[in-house]
Amino acid sequence: MTTSVELPALVVSQDRAPIALRSDDILLRWVLPEIFHEMPVNVQDDDTAVQLLEELADKALPGADYDEKTKFAVMCALAVGDLPAVGVEYAAVCLTVSDEIPCIATFFVSLMNSPEAVGATTLVKEISSGLRLAKMGDVSVIELPCGAAVACIGNREAEISGELLDGEEGVALPTSYIQVYVPLPNETTVLMEISTPTMSGWEVFSTMFGNIVSSIRLFKADGSPLITSSEGV
Repeated sequence: MTTSVELPALVVSQDRAPIALRSDDILLRWVLPEIFHEMPVNVQDDDTAVQLLEELADKALPGADYDEKTKFAVMCALAVGDLPAVGVEYAAVCLTVSDEIPCIATFFVSLMNSPEAVGATTLVKEISSGLRLAKMGDVSVIELPCGAAVACIGNREAEISGELLDGEEGVALPTSYIQVYVPLPNETTVLMEISTPTMSGWEVFSTMFGNIVSSIRLFKADGSPLITSSEGV
């Protein structure tokens, strides 16, 4: 069954220029609101990584003191440390306030091998079936401007390091997420995810994420638009 994405009004924020990610011969572009700040993924040089983390803390927490910025930078460093190993190519973090409560969300983009199937229709069915079997959450096939995709809304526990809690032991923090899987016609699937442990910001974050995935556009190597077929889904 295919459902159409119905989005509420866009949260007021300025959008930056489209972000680009290349998967072999396909270029993926999407628009991310300025309230999100890019995290340094796949940075090999330690000094460069530290500098980027410091700049990230300055942008995300402009009025905070040194200790608060340092703790935030450490949190981001711990968060991005293992991301390349699981295929994450882009990451960003968002700090905001909802109903006077501080909220945080992380945004990831990964590339993974598609299931062994032929055609976009079969791919989305295979992906959605696999997610349902794994009991990942509420799974549905959706239609985006770039073609058919699979959405999954679920919950998990995120480990928070004791370093950030002024203690020796970390804690498991309940976290909610939305994932969208976009199969490409080159045996690659793009996974976009937003997650938050602060449920007071869920409506804001889910609204922004809906607009982000709706902004996805695919292009061929020559720059011409590419739309994946969803006929018969």
